[in-house]
Amino acid sequence: MPFRGGSAVLTLLVISIAINYIDRGALSVSAPLISRELNLSTAQIGLLLSAFFWTYSSFQLLAGWLVDRYSVKWVYAAGFLLWSLATAATGLAHSLPALLAARFLLGAGESVAFPACSKIIVQNFPEARRGMANALIDAGAKTGPGLSTLIGGLAVAAFGWRGVFVVIGLGSLLWLLPWVLFTPAGRPVAGPAQPTPTWREILSKRPVWATSLGMFAYGYTNYFLLTWLPGYLVKERGFSLEEMATLGSIPFWTMAAAALLAGWSSDRLIRAGRNPSRVRKAYAASGLLLCGAAMFPAPLVNSATHSLALITLACAAISLFSANVWAITQTLAGPPAAGRWTGFQNCIGNLGGVAAPLITGWIVSETGSFTFAFWTAAAILLIGVAAYALLLKNIEPVPWQTT
Repeated sequence: MPFRGGSAVLTLLVISIAINYIDRGALSVSAPLISRELNLSTAQIGLLLSAFFWTYSSFQLLAGWLVDRYSVKWVYAAGFLLWSLATAATGLAHSLPALLAARFLLGAGESVAFPACSKIIVQNFPEARRGMANALIDAGAKTGPGLSTLIGGLAVAAFGWRGVFVVIGLGSLLWLLPWVLFTPAGRPVAGPAQPTPTWREILSKRPVWATSLGMFAYGYTNYFLLTWLPGYLVKERGFSLEEMATLGSIPFWTMAAAALLAGWSSDRLIRAGRNPSRVRKAYAASGLLLCGAAMFPAPLVNSATHSLALITLACAAISLFSANVWAITQTLAGPPAAGRWTGFQNCIGNLGGVAAPLITGWIVSETGSFTFAFWTAAAILLIGVAAYALLLKNIEPVPWQTT
């Protein structure tokens, strides 16, 4: 049976994902001050920004297995507790190794988020309503960086970076109270028992690799913006910290609004009788393609305002993808494999999170410009388009054979 009070649980999931992205994005807005205080180079900041994704990516496989096997309620609560404490610990670090350790713990804790969300949604929402449910989750993912850039940037400028991490980390723990009180402890699964596929069977399916390559393209671009957009606006476009905080948050607010529109409209088309496979694929592939088209000229225009406008357009476009990508995965995997498929897909996707900060830091160090960094992201988006166009045929439940 689905969760009773599903709307309340979905609301808590959206809030948790916003907190998730606030915590991981706080380092980006703090990077200029941390760099000066600890005398870190651009390459070292790139390493620090990348470190989170090392554990976040690798722990996705374990997280997916855990949410398929145990109560999502308690698995998610444990992960949330770990990442909140890791955020607070970041504010107490006084060296690069200590910061790296805190980021490793943050990534391990946050790895459970999307496998848990995917498991809950596939169990509680039909195909024609998963677009909006996932869009709300995605809006939370975009609202988090927006708040982190806007409020976090202003708070860091006014009060320093250490206190911001401690307050955000410890304050986030308040979320655990309603989660423990209102979320059922069981593992509901709608309908009769279904075969439980092995990892070997899951990884033998071509759609797993298609969705994972698409997720890598999205992950690279998303985390390129999440980790380096504040630095780009300050270093290359001459924004002050205050200007970066206000204007630099616009792309993330735009992504949140566009994700809601994309989720609502795709669901409406499916409920009106359009083929779900065609709708979801069209949204996903066009989102990646249009994002790349807007990213390519963004560093070339002379006006900082025009550059930010192109970046904002790119963010709106990629929301077509992000609002539908998990609905695609949930339909393909079904309840028996939603956690593990999501975990593997997010693992591959977040390898882009490992690569983007490091590659961008190296490119900027070598060229003194962000131009080739933007072009690299645009090229990787084309790989994602090809994956969806060539490797993914129909979006329908995979018939699992093993038990």
